Amino acid sequence: MKSAVTVSLITEARGGPFVFWDDLSAACAKAAELGFDAVEIFPPTAAAIDPDRVRPILDRHSLKLAAIGTGGGWLLQRLTLTSSDATMRSRAREFVRSIVDAAGRLGGSTIIGSMQGRWGEGVSREVAIGFLGEALNDLGDHARRHGVPLLYEPLNRYETNMVNLLSDGVALLKSLKSTNVKLLADLYHMNIEEADLTAAIHAARGAIGHIHLADSNRRPAGNGHTDFAAVARALRDIDYGGYLSAECLPWPDPDTAAAKTMEAFRRHFANA
Repeated sequence: MKSAVTVSLITEARGGPFVFWDDLSAACAKAAELGFDAVEIFPPTAAAIDPDRVRPILDRHSLKLAAIGTGGGWLLQRLTLTSSDATMRSRAREFVRSIVDAAGRLGGSTIIGSMQGRWGEGVSREVAIGFLGEALNDLGDHARRHGVPLLYEPLNRYETNMVNLLSDGVALLKSLKSTNVKLLADLYHMNIEEADLTAAIHAARGAIGHIHLADSNRRPAGNGHTDFAAVARALRDIDYGGYLSAECLPWPDPDTAAAKTMEAFRRHFANA
């Protein structure tokens, strides 16, 4: 398993669950110093992650790009893939496609989380799931051109009413024509929704392509009540070999949050 840490480049997202903020170069320097394998970036648009600018920063610090998030499309433009407005759905898909292209050029995946939207307000659940499936098929196949999977993230009930459980995420993936979409299993969201984290991981064997690492209270791993030893055993059981990326609150500060995450990673997941 490999380690990664989040870097937000979105000023309006301050206070959110990202370890480092604003300065990608400084964040990469600290991540490399602590021993992380990669970074996960949350940009406002694809223009903020121009591969010709980002690649030298990653190379300088011997880091990989784990993934790029698309939440800026929702936060700044209120774009969702399940909007009742066809124009907004089209704009949302093109926003994600632009991130896929930038991430793919850097060897990283693209995450669809908050941009999945919600059903209601003129869109039934069945129709919304249909819109989401169409988008995932299209964008999953587009990501395949870059040799990377598209990542779809089930969220907790307070953030979406689309897909909350890993098992429902697995069912959604099975309904797709594209075979290039994987689940992002976020341990914070799972702590809210799943009856048993390890059972959910076991049942999603083969479908999980990325992990968001955070404790039960969304603080860095080791600062809540999640049993990470059990989570690590479950991930070994399913032969998971991808990234565990720290998407957690920068508590009590970014450097400490990153250091504590790396301690937990080395204790439970390294060499596994």
